[in-house]
Amino acid sequence: MTAPASSPPREASIPTNRFALADFAPLVTLAAIIVVFGFLATEFFSLGTISQTLKRGAVLAIVSTGLTFVLLCAEIDLSVGTMALLAACVCGVLWEQPFAAGAKGLGAAGAGDVLLVIAVPFVMALALGWVSGALTVSSGLPSFIITLAMMNIAVGLAKFLTLSQKYNVPPVLKRLGNAALFKWRVVGWGTLEVPQSAALAVVVMVAAHLVLQHTRFGRYVYMTGGNRQAARLAGVRTDRIVVSCLMICAVTAACGGLVNAGRLEGVSLDQNADLLLEAVACVVLGGTSLFGGEGGIGRTALGVLTFTILRVGLEATNPERLIKFSWLPAAMKQDLVKMSWVTSFDLLRPFLLGIVLLLALVLHGRMVKHRGE
Repeated sequence: MTAPASSPPREASIPTNRFALADFAPLVTLAAIIVVFGFLATEFFSLGTISQTLKRGAVLAIVSTGLTFVLLCAEIDLSVGTMALLAACVCGVLWEQPFAAGAKGLGAAGAGDVLLVIAVPFVMALALGWVSGALTVSSGLPSFIITLAMMNIAVGLAKFLTLSQKYNVPPVLKRLGNAALFKWRVVGWGTLEVPQSAALAVVVMVAAHLVLQHTRFGRYVYMTGGNRQAARLAGVRTDRIVVSCLMICAVTAACGGLVNAGRLEGVSLDQNADLLLEAVACVVLGGTSLFGGEGGIGRTALGVLTFTILRVGLEATNPERLIKFSWLPAAMKQDLVKMSWVTSFDLLRPFLLGIVLLLALVLHGRMVKHRGE
């Protein structure tokens, strides 16, 4: 008696670059945003807009890169914003302490002093990321609970170290946050400035992409997020993967915090207040799943680009331009221009940002649901 033929086992899914229906949601959203703001914002189609997008999106790109690792392995890190703040505060405090640059004058610090001031925040972030990961895998609690506690720890340490005062940062960070790598002027289109921070963000994202797509560790990250139990049975030490991803996320958060402190030319406790929500929005808007195992750095880059253009476009939007080119009667146009919502449009920008972002996320979710049916 012959044994019944059995179907071959299904191979584990491997991340590819092929586009499915849901992958076009970020592209559709980005195209719609560009078209809308091209009409609403004066001089939106200019090299200056590109320069602002690169400068404003650099910090988000760096932080979102680390957060992508965490989401890919089906975890979440709520401490990225406060970790960025703590790293900047540690850097500022060390820079103005007697054993660093303060005793010699801010302009006379040696290379060793600057290296120490910048390295310590990274070491601290690495250690705190390890603590978050170790507690997550050892306690069995969800990572959002552990990182929520770490978020409060980081805020408390930042307040204790700075005593709610402002601190300076090394000039090298100021150059990194504000100086242009190169400038290119085109008559009629303005000047394109590629900031050093954007170049750093590209390096970070390319390195992360190579790790995720071309290393065993990257494959294990996808396996851990896709099916953790199956990954364990396949010999993957999923606990180590989770800890490593949380450490990577903490380090990129610290890097983003230092770059942002350099861009603002100082450290204060009100920095990075919205960094967590913006980074999560960028990663999810790009198409990385909150449930792990699906996504990548390329999608995160698209999400960062979409979110940053949305924010830059809202800041450049002139509601009077929309009223001027509408088909309304002239008398009604004059009345609308004088209304309070037009004169106080700046106060509406966060509200509109949230509405547009919500619509984009819902669109992506609907397309993902349609693909699964």
